[in-house]
Amino acid sequence: MQTITRKLEFDAGHRIPDHRSQCRNLHGHRYVLEITLQGDLVDVEGAPDRGMVMDFADVKALAMEHLVNKWDHAFIVYEGDVKVREFLQTLPDHKTVVLDRIPTVENLAAVAFNILADVYDAHYGVNLKLKRVRLFETPNCWADVERG
Repeated sequence: MQTITRKLEFDAGHRIPDHRSQCRNLHGHRYVLEITLQGDLVDVEGAPDRGMVMDFADVKALAMEHLVNKWDHAFIVYEGDVKVREFLQTLPDHKTVVLDRIPTVENLAAVAFNILADVYDAHYGVNLKLKRVRLFETPNCWADVERG
């Protein structure tokens, strides 16, 4: 088994409703998402991804389709944050993502892991599994969700 990691970036807004400091306010981040996949090398004669766990272009395309394009330049809001949800609904064609949990970096990493595990696991490569999602909220702060 080998691992590969692909890094992607996106911008999104959020707020932590009960935070006792600045994060209770509406604000945004330049998130950095690292996707680590584990699997065996493809060893099929003539296959374009021969010798790879998965082609990095395919890793990116799938992540963009299923997660990044949905979250990029969106406001990610907790479904229980009713006043903010109501406010966002007053903005025509506003890109809003509603989650069943407060959008801390820990929770966003967990949601991202679940979405991407459904995409990568057992659908591509040889014994391919999503091993880890690392989501940076700032250059110095991040959360990991890792398969045991």
